[in-house]
Amino acid sequence: MYTVALIGFVGGLITGISPCILPVLPVVFFSGAQSSRDEGDTDTDAPDERPRKRFAEASRPYRVIAGLVVSFATVTLVGSSLLSLLRLPQDTFRWAGLIVLTTIGVGLIFPAVERLLEKPFSRLPMRQVGSNKSGFGLGLALGVLYVPCAGPVLAAIVVAGATGEIGLQTVALTVSFALGAALPLLIFALAGRRIVERVSAFRRRQRGIRIAGGVMMIGLAVALVFDVPAALQRAIPDYTGSLQDSVGGADDLTSRLQLGGIVTDENRELSNCDDGAEQLQNCGRAPALSGISEWFNTPGGAPLRLDDLRGKVVLIDFWAYSCINCQRSIPHVVDWYNRYRSSGLEVIGVHTPEYAFEKVPSNVADAAKRLDISYPIALDPSFSTWTAYRNSYWPAQYLIDASGTVRHIEFGEGGYANSERLIRELLTQGRPGVALPESSERGDTTPTDPTTPETYLGVGKVVNFAGGGSYEAGTGDFTASADQAADTFALNGRWTLDYQGATAVADSSVSLRYRAKNVFIVVGGTGDLRVTRDGVTSTVLIDGPPTLHRIVSTDDNRSGQVNVSVPAGVQVFSFTYG
Repeated sequence: MYTVALIGFVGGLITGISPCILPVLPVVFFSGAQSSRDEGDTDTDAPDERPRKRFAEASRPYRVIAGLVVSFATVTLVGSSLLSLLRLPQDTFRWAGLIVLTTIGVGLIFPAVERLLEKPFSRLPMRQVGSNKSGFGLGLALGVLYVPCAGPVLAAIVVAGATGEIGLQTVALTVSFALGAALPLLIFALAGRRIVERVSAFRRRQRGIRIAGGVMMIGLAVALVFDVPAALQRAIPDYTGSLQDSVGGADDLTSRLQLGGIVTDENRELSNCDDGAEQLQNCGRAPALSGISEWFNTPGGAPLRLDDLRGKVVLIDFWAYSCINCQRSIPHVVDWYNRYRSSGLEVIGVHTPEYAFEKVPSNVADAAKRLDISYPIALDPSFSTWTAYRNSYWPAQYLIDASGTVRHIEFGEGGYANSERLIRELLTQGRPGVALPESSERGDTTPTDPTTPETYLGVGKVVNFAGGGSYEAGTGDFTASADQAADTFALNGRWTLDYQGATAVADSSVSLRYRAKNVFIVVGGTGDLRVTRDGVTSTVLIDGPPTLHRIVSTDDNRSGQVNVSVPAGVQVFSFTYG
């Protein structure tokens, strides 16, 4: 617990001194200046009002930062789960923050608007909740805007929120990160107050300062809409990058937090199983299927309960439709279902999305048809069942006997002959004397030669970017070098980056150095990809929701380079290899 909190605090502190603070720094600085300026108004107040007012004004910077910490932690912990539950756009909270920030700015410029903002809170002890004198409301708005730039530590927190299982460690990490990030901002706010205390001109121009502050806040909101701070951040070297890495990237923190392995009384005994064991094991009672938003291939879309399947052998298969590893594994699962269904086998494909577009039910249904899946599919958008089974892999299979006990676990591709043998053994145990059909003879297509690791284009997941330009959220220009290293990618032209992938803006392409027999791209939108390799150009038609397309196919595993020209508006998510 203490280690997690320390990691969060140090990560937040590093973020708080990085270029990431640029979008909110001017407003934080002004909040300190405003508190000092307002202290001059106390002379006209009644004597019994002065101490309370002086305290409120002196504490304004602290209230701004407190509001920032509260909203940052709340949006981070609850935001992704709430967005998933309500199926709201990913930018919902960001736009809410922009609206609040703009409203506060207008209130600073026009006193009538400020008084209107105060009315809903007139019965509260501190009336100016939404106005310039409170600061807490301003901090709430800034915290929402600060969330997207918090770096790799935030990525781990967001994954925790997506699971729907927010535990004590996750809360400790989030709060400690928020406090670490807020500490430098508090110093800037206090610095603004000290400067203004020593410059009498600020006291003589109170009205002008208020208007300037309002214009600054509105200007910040407009700049954020057009990603101007992101461009500024890219223009300034990220001098904290190496420090961030030393604290730990998203994958490292995810591992430390066991986000894919939260232990409960229900799943504790799963650790008794070895991955890919040759013999059946006793891994405890199978956890219930929870957090399922939609069912496919069941009568009327009715949900299935494991308790209702007692007497049958059940195979739980975790998959995601754009995952090439899953696509190579699923034909084996389809074969087993078709072959042994009448002998007592039930298969449930738990679709846990790796990307936001994989949460869309129609996309999942279309993918199931393409893959000839007729067994029941459970859509697990909040990672609830995934977490209950302590899973961390696509694909992953859990084999459950007729009594409801997990007897075998297989992570990743391969081991198909062994898994089928154990399925047959459990079917025979559950129904002694059952006549089983011949075993499947489908070949194992799992790659055995070394290949390039999966290449993600989402901000926060990039590990092998080799081009020119800062890989941060926002729109910018990129270039590829002539001596690009092996197993890397580089962007060319203008791109908009987010935490899902990269969207082409104009004259955009991806240069990829790889080692594989086949190269696949996960991409969505409308347009033609032009794929150039060894001087030969081919075209791949892209039209519709994101999915997997093969762009390179060779006879053997080899090293190569491919350039993919991407039309404007098309979004690239990842490259996979096989």
